[in-house]
Amino acid sequence: MEIKGFTYGYDGRDGVYRSEEGKLSQQRLFETGVNWICLCFTVEQDDVFSRQIRFHFGHDVNDRDLMAVIENAHKNNVRVCLKPILNSGDGIWRARITFPDSDQWGRDKYWDEWFKAYGAFITYYAKLAEETGCEMFCVGCEMLGTEKKEQHWRQLIADVRKVYGGKIAYNTNHGYELEMSWFDAVDYVGTSAYFPVGEDGKTSVEEMAAKWADIRDEMYKVHQAFNKPIIFIEIGCRSAHGCSAMPWDFEHQDLPHDEDEQANFYESCLKTFFDEPWFAGCFWWDWGSTVYDTKEEAAKENGFNVHLKKAEQVLKTWYAKS
Repeated sequence: MEIKGFTYGYDGRDGVYRSEEGKLSQQRLFETGVNWICLCFTVEQDDVFSRQIRFHFGHDVNDRDLMAVIENAHKNNVRVCLKPILNSGDGIWRARITFPDSDQWGRDKYWDEWFKAYGAFITYYAKLAEETGCEMFCVGCEMLGTEKKEQHWRQLIADVRKVYGGKIAYNTNHGYELEMSWFDAVDYVGTSAYFPVGEDGKTSVEEMAAKWADIRDEMYKVHQAFNKPIIFIEIGCRSAHGCSAMPWDFEHQDLPHDEDEQANFYESCLKTFFDEPWFAGCFWWDWGSTVYDTKEEAAKENGFNVHLKKAEQVLKTWYAKS
């Protein structure tokens, strides 16, 4: 597996990456044996119908923050995928961003306006990725409502390639991979691989692996369709009972702590995909921009973090393999 990765920084805000707590979190992440991080940060448009993207000064992660993490990663021989994410300020999932199609004269007014704003946002950070030596750049994340606009996306990717010379990825959502008519335009087929492989919080590694084997076969079909390596550019499972049946879940905060289920999810996935030559690797979701640093705190943390949990040791063991 080429990419032994983890996502870092989605919860980051202005200045946090450069704080002492932020730098400690990055160091703990590097100690897991990752050779890649996906540096993931957000900006917003006001709502799903907006055609303007706003940067909130004093709140959003700034360029100095990003540059500091990239430099730190490279000093630790860790490669970087820079992943700007557009969220909607009304709290609706970004996948719901969509607009009416062409009018009777064939004009795509709303789409053209939105892609102009989104393209400016993405190419800005593509230039930063080029200037800082990021080895990969992700042009979008789970933008399901926009993915049908093939020509707009092809033009955006062409514009990114004018300013960025590294590898380009796109992150669709699991189950939508074969609907992506323009996946041939990127270098890596990325998906949010929150596949439900557990049931009732009692599923063994072997039972989960059997379900991953079916998913592996489907992912191989995606690889064959586009002749591109596959990345699980998002994948994870909370350390909460029952979450392997809904690994995307972050809302149910009353579930019991369960490190075994999270560790089984990691183990079963890695044992299924690690040696597949067409599978590029994983960016696990997600490592906090700051992280607890005691086992007592880990035992109370039911999120996606794996630091000082059983899944961290699973990850270290697999990532130590050549």
